[in-house]
Amino acid sequence: MTTQTAKTTLSATKIVSLAFAAVLGVAIISITGHVQAGALHDAAHDVRHATGFPCH
Repeated sequence: MTTQTAKTTLSATKIVSLAFAAVLGVAIISITGHVQAGALHDAAHDVRHATGFPCH
């Protein structure tokens, strides 16, 4: 009986993780779809500078 409970919990954890990833993915796509290209470029550019990645 303990083994079945562990499998059920693991299965529920996977479902919650997949649901969260799906919602997060849809949210990111929706938000970036409505942002103007200049603002998105500036945000990516600032992240590149903050992490020390050369972009020029």
